[in-house]
Amino acid sequence: MSYETIRHQFNEGVAEITLAQPDTLNALSQSMMRELREVLEEVSSDKSVRAVLITGEGRGFSSGANLVEAGKSQDLRDLDLGELLEAHYHPVINAINQMPKPVIAAVNGIAAGAGMSLAIACDIVLAARSAQFIQVFIRIGAIPDAGSTWSLPRRIGDPRARALAMTGEPVGGEQAAEWGLAWKCVEDESLCDEAWTLARKLAAMPTRALGTIKQAYAASLNNTLDEQLALEARLQSEIGRSCDFVEGVTAFLEKRPAQFTGE
Repeated sequence: MSYETIRHQFNEGVAEITLAQPDTLNALSQSMMRELREVLEEVSSDKSVRAVLITGEGRGFSSGANLVEAGKSQDLRDLDLGELLEAHYHPVINAINQMPKPVIAAVNGIAAGAGMSLAIACDIVLAARSAQFIQVFIRIGAIPDAGSTWSLPRRIGDPRARALAMTGEPVGGEQAAEWGLAWKCVEDESLCDEAWTLARKLAAMPTRALGTIKQAYAASLNNTLDEQLALEARLQSEIGRSCDFVEGVTAFLEKRPAQFTGE
């Protein structure tokens, strides 16, 4: 399927999704969010895809919501931002969270507002040194959305998350890695290669186990220790019946590299 606002390609078990509206710094229009949702749903059910990589074309990852589009649609006082979020943004954030395989964000340049929310919804964030993560919402009199109030404090802690939301100050790539907002900061010219290397590595790993790790860590945020121990036992029982678990243990005993299939 072809899209107008994004590009995607499949290679070596990796689905690379590129936000492709560089003239607007990949502002998240309604059409882009719709297409992003569609392609995420497609790769979620495609067993040949075992890792997902999201990045932005041009000088930035995403400048956030397309305010020009929102302003033109109707009188701003009549615009229901909650309805807009529920219709176009929440499905994308949920699709990433529920994706049964790892999702990587490669952040080049600015990731502002909902663009930052999109990046930090991913499992692993790689930041170029030139990256700028900005909770820009306060600058227009709004609050963080698209999951930022959930994701950001879990990545960097409540005090820093509140301060970033209230001040709108940017966080560069190196600081993002130091704070835990990103997993790693790399040189700009290395970002693409680093992201692809990581994506290919994850695509060769036991996909069901990676998806289950996502499930377990998401649940741990609200579970008691006893509840989490019970969940671990249940999930481990399920994974123990997978082909990749059998292959992993067999390869260990035979002292050879495992050949995982994602099953």
